[in-house]
Amino acid sequence: MGRLTERVATARRAVATLGELAGKTTLTVVERDALLQRFEYSVEAVWKAVQLYLREGEGLEVGSPKAAARASLQTRLLDEAQSRAALLMIEDRNLTVHTYQEALAEQIAARIPRHAVLLWSWIESVAARPDCD
Repeated sequence: MGRLTERVATARRAVATLGELAGKTTLTVVERDALLQRFEYSVEAVWKAVQLYLREGEGLEVGSPKAAARASLQTRLLDEAQSRAALLMIEDRNLTVHTYQEALAEQIAARIPRHAVLLWSWIESVAARPDCD
């Protein structure tokens, strides 16, 4: 299995764990905190897989999640609306370090179900590329 295939598989597993909690309508505080943690590592896994695909499949070097989102628009991994949503999702990911602020934690957690759908779509766009065997 190649590195890209491994990264895609890792990202899929991460997003699947996120989906387990993102689909729940009510969460305890502990579950919400677990959701936030799963969100963090899912974003990390997906953007790292995208980064590798962009390097190996498209010849593009990106050094940050936001650059990966912008390059994903350029390479049609994401459409314009998805790219904008990805940039907002990455901002939410960056804010998770402040989840000791209860109101912020609740706001981010409420947006994670949408983010989970986007993460799944993004990694599946990579998986569908011919370079990802």
